[in-house]
Amino acid sequence: MWEIVQETVSFIKEKTNFTPEYGVILGSGLGSFTDDIQIEFTLPYTEIPNFPVSTVQGHKGALVFGFIGDKKVVAMQGRFHFYEGYSMQEVTFPVRVMKYLGVKKLIVSNASGGVNTNYNVGDIVIIRDHVNMMPEHPLRGKNDERFGPRFVNMSEAYSKNMITKAKELAKNLNIKVLDGVYLGLQGPTFETLAEYKMVKNIGADCVGMSTVPEVIVARHMEMETFGLSVITDIGDEDSIETISHDEVLEAAKSAEPKVRILIKELILKY
Repeated sequence: MWEIVQETVSFIKEKTNFTPEYGVILGSGLGSFTDDIQIEFTLPYTEIPNFPVSTVQGHKGALVFGFIGDKKVVAMQGRFHFYEGYSMQEVTFPVRVMKYLGVKKLIVSNASGGVNTNYNVGDIVIIRDHVNMMPEHPLRGKNDERFGPRFVNMSEAYSKNMITKAKELAKNLNIKVLDGVYLGLQGPTFETLAEYKMVKNIGADCVGMSTVPEVIVARHMEMETFGLSVITDIGDEDSIETISHDEVLEAAKSAEPKVRILIKELILKY
C-alpha cells in the first residue's frame, strides 16, 4: 500500500505542484461546493494512477485543487463506497493520498437517514461521533507503521475544536445546525423499519453508508477530522415507503447552499 500511495502522490504532485492543507470529501448531492473554490487544477479520477472511479449517481469523479481565500484545498467530487464492490483499502485510498499531498484537516460530508425525532428532512447535523457497523474494517490486516499505529485511539474521532468553531460560525451565519452520532452500515439498500429502530436503540441519531471508513483512516494518520450530514429521509413508519435515491439527492440539494457556506467559513476561519 505504501508504495502505491507514494506512486499516486508523486504523479499528482508532478501534475499540480500544489500542497493543500484542507481535504474535503463531498457526499451525495453536495458536489457543487467546488464552485466556491478558486480552481487551479482538476484531475479526473480516470487519469490518476491507482485511483478507483465513482459509480454512483450524484458523484462526479474528480480531484479539484484550489483556494478558499488564502487556504489551499483539495476536494473530492464523488467518493467511493464499500457497497460499490471496492475493498475498504480502495474506499479509503484517497484519504491516504491526501495526507501525503500535505492535508492536515479533513472535512467529510454525507447524506443520511434520521432516526432522532428532533430531526427533519433538510436538517444539517454536525457529526460528534460515530458507530461503525460495517462488515469490514479499513485497518484490518498487517499494519504499516509508516501510516500510523496498530491500535488507533478513536476517543476524538471528530475534532472537538472544529465542532466548536463550526457551531460558532453557524450561529453567526444564522444557519440552524444540530449535532448527533452517525452510524455506518454497508448498504446499498435503504434501511428497513426494524433496522432504523435498531440504529435508534443503539444510540445513534442518523445512519448512512459512508464516512466512517474515511474518518478511521484519517485518524490512523493523525489528520484532524470534521463531519457534516444532511438528513435526507426520516426512518419512521410515515416516510419509509417513499424514500428513493432521487429524493435523497433532492433533499441534499436543498440544504447544499447552507452546507457550502458553513464549510467555506470553517476553512477560512479555523
